[in-house]
Amino acid sequence: MFIPPAAARAAAVSAIETGIKLLVVLTEHIPAQDVMAMHAAAARHGTRIVGPNTAGLVTPGECFVGIMPAFVPSVFRPGHVGVISRSGSLGTLVCLKLTQSGLGQSAFIGIGGDPMLGTTTRDALAVLDRDLTTEAVVIVGEIGGTMEEDAAQYAKTMRKPVAALIAGAASPPGKKMGHAGAIVTANRGSYTSKRKALEAGGVLVVDTPAQIATALSRSDH
Repeated sequence: MFIPPAAARAAAVSAIETGIKLLVVLTEHIPAQDVMAMHAAAARHGTRIVGPNTAGLVTPGECFVGIMPAFVPSVFRPGHVGVISRSGSLGTLVCLKLTQSGLGQSAFIGIGGDPMLGTTTRDALAVLDRDLTTEAVVIVGEIGGTMEEDAAQYAKTMRKPVAALIAGAASPPGKKMGHAGAIVTANRGSYTSKRKALEAGGVLVVDTPAQIATALSRSDH
């Protein structure tokens, strides 16, 4: 959906009621009430929403939907690492580093930056855990919300290695960042909280994108 914010609700509900089962919503700044209505309609009709405010989905070498550079060979190449990212630009950088390291990707899932997402980090992690072509997973997160902490609980149950990069380590406390969902509340949502939870779940947390491939290769999780 490349639909302006004011028209996004009507377009989404129309698609859902028509029978669409996967709806990738790229639109940012959709009013909160409209997002809630979209998710409610999706729940009624069994539709999966990815987003809002997502960069899209990529299956390297096959297809994509969204705004990712899916057919740029220096960024995406078929491989066995699934990438989950709230950020399109950071997700692109991580995929570039994986390709440069010779690993490639099985799938890229841009979950989006909206405060109310149809597909969470944990949801995407479960999908990649079941995917037979995915042998390892990278979570590209950021401060704000509790999705990474929630995903850490699921990561404990996984046999596939998981690495994570959390953006916002140097952000001032209480500051709202670029994504609408990047709001830190109480003790949860901070960089420290996310890193601690992920590491407790057996996830390898790295400081820079360039360290991800090495972390995965050394993992015995």
